[in-house]
Amino acid sequence: METENPGTKLFPADFMWGASTSSHQVEGGNYNQWTVWELEHASELAKNAAKRIPNSAVYTRFDQLPNWDDIKHEAEDPNNYISGRGVDHYNRYQEDFDLLKKLNLNSFRFGIEWSRIEPKEGEWDQEAVDHYRNYINELKERGVTPMVNLWHWTMPTWLAEKGGFEKRANLKYWKRFIDKVADEYGGIMHYVITINEPNVYTSFSYILGLWPPQKRNPLLLLNVSWNVIKAHRYAYKKLKKTNPYLKIGMAQQLANIQAKRPHNMLDELSTKLMRYVWNWWFFRRTRKQQDFIGFNYYFTDYYTGVMERHDPAVPINDLGWYMEPEGLYPLLMRVWSRAKGKPIIITENGLPDAEDKYRRWWIEESIVAMERALSEGVNLRGYYHWSLLDNFEWDNGWWPKFGLVEVDRAHDMKRTIRPSAKWFAERIEKLKE
Repeated sequence: METENPGTKLFPADFMWGASTSSHQVEGGNYNQWTVWELEHASELAKNAAKRIPNSAVYTRFDQLPNWDDIKHEAEDPNNYISGRGVDHYNRYQEDFDLLKKLNLNSFRFGIEWSRIEPKEGEWDQEAVDHYRNYINELKERGVTPMVNLWHWTMPTWLAEKGGFEKRANLKYWKRFIDKVADEYGGIMHYVITINEPNVYTSFSYILGLWPPQKRNPLLLLNVSWNVIKAHRYAYKKLKKTNPYLKIGMAQQLANIQAKRPHNMLDELSTKLMRYVWNWWFFRRTRKQQDFIGFNYYFTDYYTGVMERHDPAVPINDLGWYMEPEGLYPLLMRVWSRAKGKPIIITENGLPDAEDKYRRWWIEESIVAMERALSEGVNLRGYYHWSLLDNFEWDNGWWPKFGLVEVDRAHDMKRTIRPSAKWFAERIEKLKE
């Protein structure tokens, strides 16, 4: 549904309309702890694809998804779980920046891959260091505001072998990495995200045991969580000292968590507990070291009983996730009530939709939700769609298609702008009028 007055000046003139990526998911040619894990587990992931459990309260196995027949061939192919050449963004970034301009996007979120610039302990790869400098400057020359993400779950293999964020002593390696980033790029960056979705990384790696290092240890979870918080605080302090004009934040995944049966005591209790654990635990401990509040929104989840999620069965996207894009509005209001006046940026928002059936609707409802929040005084400064390009989706591999731009990896990585993205570009222009 179109808004009644699409020309209403609710969005600020300098609002950042952007798209997000992460280095490992699009660059290609990376070598880090994730690439090692992929090679070790690709056959297992393919063999067990039908039995795997989607992140959904509706379906318990992938072969129960309505689109299983469409995805089965890829999901049961071990090659699906190898990031490999990615979508060759590392080499084709100028072509992809042209696509940004075609889509009327004025900002772009991307990652600096730690394992590229420090492939061996204490040894910097000057070609990689220069690459990211050229990358940032190329965006700026095109009038696109760079939003740099420093850590999106991947780390050099040598650091993973030392235990990564499990050991406080390893923070010295993070500090050295941040010092290098500050020295090389501190003067040319504008917006910086230090850590992406710490709640997702810690829970999937140390409670669910699905991602490397695949441990199920609540004590390690807490230890890693505190070390990630310390990592963020150091990055904030160092980067602000280098360039006081930098805008620095995090990108936590926040969910619109609701009680399935409002006013039911157990449902309300479960909802409050989940909101605190998932949404506010990291938030409360890093808010003072953030110039803006960044968050990623994908999920509205309904809780019943004792911490039991029970989402509606429709509509769902290709991964079986229940879709409620309008849930962005109540979440924005909750974040704003805790933001202490700091600006808010939606750093990721999107869906896997290979046939492009729902993406326009999702974006349209997200815009309506943002307009409502803006009309109520929320200081919302940016929206970044996930993703610019079809990308490697971690342990699900290549078959989920999140991109505004389709990438045909079988035919020379051909890029094709999806119809929903063309509509989005037109909508942005109308909102600027």
